Amino acid sequence: MTRHDTLENWLAQERAQQTRLQAGAGVARPEQVAGLGGLELMQTMLAGGLPYPPICQTLDFMLIEVDDGRAVFQGTPGPGHLNPMGGVHGGWYATLLDSAMGCAVHTKMPAGRGYTTAELSVNLVRAIGPKAPRVRAEGKVIHAGRQLATAEGRLYGPDGTLYAHGTTTCLVFDLLK
Repeated sequence: MTRHDTLENWLAQERAQQTRLQAGAGVARPEQVAGLGGLELMQTMLAGGLPYPPICQTLDFMLIEVDDGRAVFQGTPGPGHLNPMGGVHGGWYATLLDSAMGCAVHTKMPAGRGYTTAELSVNLVRAIGPKAPRVRAEGKVIHAGRQLATAEGRLYGPDGTLYAHGTTTCLVFDLLK
């Protein structure tokens, strides 16, 4: 997070991204992604050239930024994400962090290689309340090897408040042809 982050900047970036999501939700066809490395695939999705995953609609979050070894998702906690006690469900925190960390790992995959989450650890440190109309999950790769990749992530608000942090270990493998 930079010191220039504000809720207004986050909302402007979100609006700009929504206009690029012309491809809509869905799963990319094999011929759309053939030969693309992970970073190129993620950049194409971010630019609106590939459909974004349906989970983003279901849980109201979207990819906002992607770089080599880094991915940022922005989410809107809402009534559909509440647990029986009225707080944002821990699974929502975990899914946002898993997405950010996993997509950060994805940026390190060459064409023909894939990954899946093998282990996910999430520490919730603060409840997301009405002060946080948006949160961001930022994932960063720690290690990307031939068989395993690891990443860390932070879930925070526009004022810098940390809500959760986590780590992941991903299994890396050849994609089926």
